[in-house]
Amino acid sequence: MYLRYLSQALVALGHEVTVISGPPYPQLVEGVALVKLPSLDLYARPLSSVTFADLKDRLGRREWISKLTGGFVEPWTFAERAREWLLRHASEFDVIHDNQTLADGILDLQRAGLPVITTIHHPITRDLRVALASEPRWWWRLLIRRWHSFLGMQASVARQLSHIVTVSRLSATDIATDFGVMPAVLKVIPNGVDTALFRPLPEVARQSNQIIATASADAPLKGLSTLLHAVGKLTQKRPELRLVLIARPKPGGDTERVIDALGLAERIQFVGGATHEEINQLYAESAAAVVPSLYEGFGLPAVEAMSAGIPLISSDGGALAEVVGEGGLLVPAGDSEALAAGLQRVLSDADLARELSNRGLRRARQQFCWSVCAQQMVDEYRACISRC
Repeated sequence: MYLRYLSQALVALGHEVTVISGPPYPQLVEGVALVKLPSLDLYARPLSSVTFADLKDRLGRREWISKLTGGFVEPWTFAERAREWLLRHASEFDVIHDNQTLADGILDLQRAGLPVITTIHHPITRDLRVALASEPRWWWRLLIRRWHSFLGMQASVARQLSHIVTVSRLSATDIATDFGVMPAVLKVIPNGVDTALFRPLPEVARQSNQIIATASADAPLKGLSTLLHAVGKLTQKRPELRLVLIARPKPGGDTERVIDALGLAERIQFVGGATHEEINQLYAESAAAVVPSLYEGFGLPAVEAMSAGIPLISSDGGALAEVVGEGGLLVPAGDSEALAAGLQRVLSDADLARELSNRGLRRARQQFCWSVCAQQMVDEYRACISRC
């Protein structure tokens, strides 16, 4: 989403943008060039499909061995491929913007004297802590640590980068604390929202007992368990309550187990692969949106909900309190009782719901429009270029 919307806004400002990506490749707008750097893509295909020809490539072998041993080496291998491609094509570009690869190959580009700016959305050390705290089995905790072993590289690279952008003040503090980055290197430029796409649809009638939430990953960090327990409590007062969940939970994973334990299967509609237009329609049909995350470095679903003009109930996890501000009703992260009470307030009080809708819409349009955020990024590009 970041690549799609930032590149779209930069093109609208008159700039030429090329996105260099490994799989899965982003869906970009017309006018943005895409350079594909293939990998073995082992998180989308079975290990048994790997051929001898695949393993002739040194980076392919590295990915194969890493997957066999529970690691995640793709940031490093992508940066190796990106470095080679960019060094051959360096004269075609004014600035290189890394989207949190934070790998040795990116650092090599800076060492070569090229203008490099990196976005760190938040340090993944926060994800690691939440994942470990949520996993009681010691052998799974070992696997979690193994998968996150790339964090040592990311922290080391981050400390050596000259130009870093992050998306919130909270993320800037966490990056400085967890990665040891000097605060003076960090510049805060928030994510934006497509206010022409995520917008109120006053002609669509809201369903008074439908709430909606977006979860970009089936992971403890997203607070789905907290949300599901809150829904379970609220159904005692509102037996007709339904939850639309924009997510694709893992079959047999933690989310499914919680749903089965709470008896909520008939009350939840999972929506996967929806277009943004379809998601905006679902916002318009719903009485409230919920963002239950335990931690967010920014929280794009919260901004999208505000831009759509739907009453928002959000946790205060990570940067959400900073991003949502007066644009939604904030509750303590991880507190299902407080979340259930907040939902009940909004669903029962039409005046409060209307006030939250108005405040959220105003905040999204004033502070998070992509054209404003992209212009701030252009200013930072120019500053990066001038210092090289």
